[in-house]
Amino acid sequence: MSKNILILPGDGIGPEIVAEAVKVIECLQAEFGLDVMMEHADVGGGAYDAHGHPLPDTTLGLARAADAILLGAVGGPQWEGLDIAVRPERALLGLRSELALFSNLRPAVLFDQLAGASSLRPEIVAGLDMMIVRELTGGIYFGQPRGVRTLEHGERQGFNTLVYKESEIERIARSAFVIAQKRAHKLCSVDKANVLESTELWRQCVSDLASDYPDVELSHMYVDNAAMQLVRAPKQFDVMVTTNMFGDILSDIAAMLTGSIGMLPSASLDAEAKGMYEPIHGSAPDIAGQGVANPLATILSVAMMLRYTLSEPALAERIDVAVGKVLDQGLRTPDIYSQDGTRVGTVAMGDAVVLALRT
Repeated sequence: MSKNILILPGDGIGPEIVAEAVKVIECLQAEFGLDVMMEHADVGGGAYDAHGHPLPDTTLGLARAADAILLGAVGGPQWEGLDIAVRPERALLGLRSELALFSNLRPAVLFDQLAGASSLRPEIVAGLDMMIVRELTGGIYFGQPRGVRTLEHGERQGFNTLVYKESEIERIARSAFVIAQKRAHKLCSVDKANVLESTELWRQCVSDLASDYPDVELSHMYVDNAAMQLVRAPKQFDVMVTTNMFGDILSDIAAMLTGSIGMLPSASLDAEAKGMYEPIHGSAPDIAGQGVANPLATILSVAMMLRYTLSEPALAERIDVAVGKVLDQGLRTPDIYSQDGTRVGTVAMGDAVVLALRT
């Protein structure tokens, strides 16, 4: 039965990078029998301009009906003055919440060809292959109450609430344990249990589940130490599970270990493995429309889609191999360019991946 993919290009460089990922999907349809249909819809700042809301009801309805979603990026300086309730980023939070996409998978894999592009020495990062599992629908980004209020003496105060229920912690922890079982059987849970009661509960709940997964070695680490260890000795980690905010920060640190944030895909899954797939970088409005954005993270997000939602692991592997071939050829977008490579733009990089798929 044909599966339905909803394409949400979004803002900034989103349309440019998504267009190259769509080329890859079309190649898989035409030449490798991938049975999918694609629909397109508005999201983010462009959706606000056209419809008055960053996540229109029509887009949300299509997202609910889709088997998988491919998202580019949202946001830009022209929308920063909007009320926070209708800023482009609220579309992401809305999709995650409305679709119950609680498990965010953010791999940090260093392609051998890019070891020299990492901000760390090659001997520290060569061979890096880790997965950050970020809880995505709870924590401080969703907790209530939140807002800005004026105190009695007239001073303004901003406030947010960090809150987690046992069921939310258990759900993401089980997801991470299962992923660890499929990898190197090591799971590090990251918290700040020494000062935050909510993450003290997090540590307790994760520890309570460990006996259900005796083949997984569980460890715990405070988030400040985890950030330091990612820079000091990142290959000690295999799977890391953490809260929404901590995962947001740590995954961006891990991204730079791989040479460029433009190389890293992500998946956000519900309990049935329906997912939204997107590069972890933002909309990069400073380079939008210049044709220089790196589309590889978005193309690799399609590989994750094939692996986790569409049950097409062989085609996912084909994309991974094609990206490796392109890097072997020395093709580099500006974010990963060095003097020994060939500098190319967004379209040329996408075309090169499609050609590599066919050969």
